[in-house]
Amino acid sequence: MDKFAKMKIGILGGSFNPIHNGHLILADEVRQKLNLDKIFFIPVHLPVHKEQKDLLDALTRFKMVKMAVKDNPYFQALDIEIKRKGRSYTIDTLKNLRLLYPEVKKFFFIVGSDALGYLNSWKDINQVMKLAKFVVGLRPGYPFKNLPKDILALTIESIDISGFRLRQRIKNGESVRYYMPREVCNYIMKKGLYVASSTK
Repeated sequence: MDKFAKMKIGILGGSFNPIHNGHLILADEVRQKLNLDKIFFIPVHLPVHKEQKDLLDALTRFKMVKMAVKDNPYFQALDIEIKRKGRSYTIDTLKNLRLLYPEVKKFFFIVGSDALGYLNSWKDINQVMKLAKFVVGLRPGYPFKNLPKDILALTIESIDISGFRLRQRIKNGESVRYYMPREVCNYIMKKGLYVASSTK
């Protein structure tokens, strides 16, 4: 029998530029509150809704995600959007996951409450909602407003960390040691990532 048979699996996508403890806490809290069997971390190849001038290449971001999740048996990094190339649309990813893991009982797509502002602009959003249960974790500064009835809202521990702010701290020579897993932090420092305005 497929090892994913009858499992409930969460999906956390994003640019992960870089992955940080806020992502990990969000995933862990959702997993515990919903009793999920697994969380898939799926870095985008190219983001649709966010243009980032200092976006690292997809393989480097994926490498950091693997570093961040490797010591948690409930977490797994997937490179399906990177392999697909182009802009990463959720509808394509969910269809792909359904083909790859047909025995999974249910998928839960996890987003922060900051994503609600542009949810209606997502490609084929109605079909997206049918392929996975949307779970929204409350983020500081982004309260729940006019939440669609099909979306499950969860209040999580408030950890106000953003990739943008971390990139700024690195450029300014400020410490990011306790904002992300040690191995990810060491890798960024060793490679000199985010130091210049251009990507490496």
